[in-house]
Amino acid sequence: MTDYEAIIGLETHIQLNTLTKIFCACKADSWNDPPNTNICPVCTGLPGVLPVLNRAAVEKAALLALAMHAEINEVSFFDRKNYFYPDLPKGYQISQYDRPLASGGYIDIPMPATPERPAYVRRVNIIKLHIEEDAGKTKNVNGRRWIDFNRCGVPLVEMVTGPDLRSADEAAQYLIRLRQLLRWLGISEADMEKGHLRCDANVSIRPKGADYFNPKTEIKNVNSIENVRDAIQHEIERQIREVEAGRTIEAWTLEWDEDAGVLRKMRSKETEADYRYFKEPDLLPLRIDAEWKAAILAQRVELPLERRQRFIEAYGLPEYDAEILTGERALSDYFEQAVQAYGGDPKKVSNYLMNDILRMLNESGKSAADLRLTPAYLAEILKLADAGTINTSTAKALLQKVEESGRPPREIVAAEGLAKVSDAEAIRAVCREVIAENPTEVETYRKGKVTLIAWFVGQVMKKMRGKADPTLARQILEELLRQG
Repeated sequence: MTDYEAIIGLETHIQLNTLTKIFCACKADSWNDPPNTNICPVCTGLPGVLPVLNRAAVEKAALLALAMHAEINEVSFFDRKNYFYPDLPKGYQISQYDRPLASGGYIDIPMPATPERPAYVRRVNIIKLHIEEDAGKTKNVNGRRWIDFNRCGVPLVEMVTGPDLRSADEAAQYLIRLRQLLRWLGISEADMEKGHLRCDANVSIRPKGADYFNPKTEIKNVNSIENVRDAIQHEIERQIREVEAGRTIEAWTLEWDEDAGVLRKMRSKETEADYRYFKEPDLLPLRIDAEWKAAILAQRVELPLERRQRFIEAYGLPEYDAEILTGERALSDYFEQAVQAYGGDPKKVSNYLMNDILRMLNESGKSAADLRLTPAYLAEILKLADAGTINTSTAKALLQKVEESGRPPREIVAAEGLAKVSDAEAIRAVCREVIAENPTEVETYRKGKVTLIAWFVGQVMKKMRGKADPTLARQILEELLRQG
């Protein structure tokens, strides 16, 4: 049986998070708004209107181009892409064709190790990166077709990869890294369920080792990364079955039915000739001169994969920690600020973030940037623990107390008497109480179940409201229990 490999290219449409649309002053993000309430003569294509380019959309798209290692073109043009759908009121879309905003570029996708293979990096080349306006939406309700033009004119970046991906898992990882990058740069919310990030996949197969391309199909209307993975995997398996049965693959556009878990034919695939591109007569060429380009370059930030590697090298973090801590920019900034304020072991800061603060964030739905427990306050708690002023359990409890009140840790420790008790006689008195109150456990311990010492320590800590020095409490308990 022939061994096949998949050839996959992805086309993504990225909604930029500008306040207004790309060619008019209507509000851009209208996800929760009633249908057809954020529209005007420009975005609905009424006669006699003229588009005016949104500068912020250009700058956000250019930032993405730089992050993708693409070259920003000094001069680019807008074009009319002609097609006739009910949700496209002008009968054409203002897009870019042969002179787009940026050329070239790539992104490296780290693929994690699996039991079947080691970790590796897949380089994905960017064939095209351009800006355009979005179309509206159609909905089928009770057998009737409704049109909502709110989304018309929302600024998009369309980015097309080369045929460089080789599996459904690689395609999913590409989207995960792209979503991370978009949020990191602050240029898109990248929420697939809300249409901020949409993906079409072009899929073909060929015998392993071959250097030619076979006809491809296009999968459209996929609204989550997991669904992209599933749809591509189904299409790879379908194409293999077709070829093995002696049939040819036709260049169809397919739709993924999430509920049924199947692909359905929509139509034959369009070609570029079908769109009859020509230069947009109502817009001047887009010129990004040296001054404007320098201003955009000044907004560049360290990218997530770069920061991930730096965290490993500079702070000695394990790969797992570095991966988690650079998953979101606010969390990454929080970690680095806390390390600088603490001045101690970065791994200790990482442990608190990954074991306690991430749980706090998940439960509250907050971002790290919204915490009242600031990086400086976390550093203060760590210093109090290092100095022996509070014990570990008090330090953990203090995280929540600071978050709820916004008060400095030292102030809470003083006001609530949370400082660690290291007075041996005070601890000894409580240890005697615990031993006297639990004769059954004392007998079990003395018969050889020495692991019960942890339970005894817990009882002492409970009586002393977590303030006892646990190491000293253990030593005293062991001494008293031996005396019996």
